[in-house]
Amino acid sequence: MSTRREFLAVTTPAMVGLSAASKTSLKVVSSSAAPKAIGPYSHAIRAGNTLYVSGQIALDPSTGNLIEGDFAAQARRVFDNLRAVLKEAGADFSRVVKATVYLADLTNFPALNSIYAEVFGEHKPARSTVGVAQLPRGAAVEIDLIAVV
Repeated sequence: MSTRREFLAVTTPAMVGLSAASKTSLKVVSSSAAPKAIGPYSHAIRAGNTLYVSGQIALDPSTGNLIEGDFAAQARRVFDNLRAVLKEAGADFSRVVKATVYLADLTNFPALNSIYAEVFGEHKPARSTVGVAQLPRGAAVEIDLIAVV
């Protein structure tokens, strides 16, 4: 490799988990059992054997509205929405390698941990939890995932 451009052409795809051949094999995943995206994004993108699932909030798939209820109800709806997207891609929670959780109120962290443990069981993917000032539509929680399919 004699130039920076040649170096980047080889190393950049590898750094983001894509071989040169798989750059063209990006697949959009969309589930009719999950709420429609509320912006210009996909439910998930499959790149090779990696699935990047967009953040889900507690929207009811049939109405597109934020569900009513406490934090636990919202968290369970988020996991239902994520489950629908994973299923559409041929995966489930056992294939998740990384979760990122956004909480509008960090006092909900213990409740989140309880529900999270129910959903994932003995499987314990890597996770980050971030306290945020605000989430779309006034949601209490948003979660995105990375899975292997």
